[in-house]
Amino acid sequence: MIEPGVREASAPVVRVRGGTIATSDDWLAVERPLEIRGRAGGEERVVSTTMRTPGDDRLLAAGFLFGERVITQPGQIQKLESVDADTVVIALDAASDAALRAAQRPFVTTGACGVCGRVSLDGLLAVPMQSDDGRRGALPLAMLCALPEALRAAQASFARTGGLHAAGLFDSDGVPLAVFEDVGRHNAVDKLVGARLLEGRLPDPTAILVVSGRASFELAQKAALAGFGTLIAVGAPSSLAVEVARRAGMTLIGFARTDGFNVYTGAARVEGIETNHG
Repeated sequence: MIEPGVREASAPVVRVRGGTIATSDDWLAVERPLEIRGRAGGEERVVSTTMRTPGDDRLLAAGFLFGERVITQPGQIQKLESVDADTVVIALDAASDAALRAAQRPFVTTGACGVCGRVSLDGLLAVPMQSDDGRRGALPLAMLCALPEALRAAQASFARTGGLHAAGLFDSDGVPLAVFEDVGRHNAVDKLVGARLLEGRLPDPTAILVVSGRASFELAQKAALAGFGTLIAVGAPSSLAVEVARRAGMTLIGFARTDGFNVYTGAARVEGIETNHG
């Protein structure tokens, strides 16, 4: 039995390599349920139970509720605490009760689930349009190509387990600001957004969000709501992710590698690409 709070665990395995069979231990990424409970107007209820990698649970809860538009600024949070290893309670003012109800998920969500199970789907595509006030600046090609490898280098648990997604935030010079890992790609982004929210650093139009997998609608939506100017994915974007990025005025890059990438929206911000390309 894996103890609560542990992020990695070892397990015996039989390795078969080129006709050679040997037994050894292997590291696994731990997956446990986290119950996020919300309290508003004196009533406490379970908002979501999600499968996640333990650690940074309060950040995950704050980021999750920010992505659900229940909270928009840290001042709305009256109390945020871990009551046990797998439960977080977030207390908000009475005015947040209706938004909490709309954010409720009627079943356990997996680490791969974003909006699935949401009671209300109203306004999912209504993301804020980022104003191009000149602060975002141009994105150098060499810097963009280097970011996926910079994210991989910061994934300490992935290097041991091979079983975690990552979300990393970088500044306009490619300097890492924060990196979080989780078995769920949405959870990794929620942890990152929650950290920046509680630090009072949202929105941040100069920030570049890099994710280790594909760019789904949910990840694009979370990036747009957080006010990040650029989203880079190692994998492919979905059609709705492209639509969200376009509506938000966000630069969206997919299939990012050290030797190149695809720009789906906001190509004019990438150095060397003329405006008529996107």
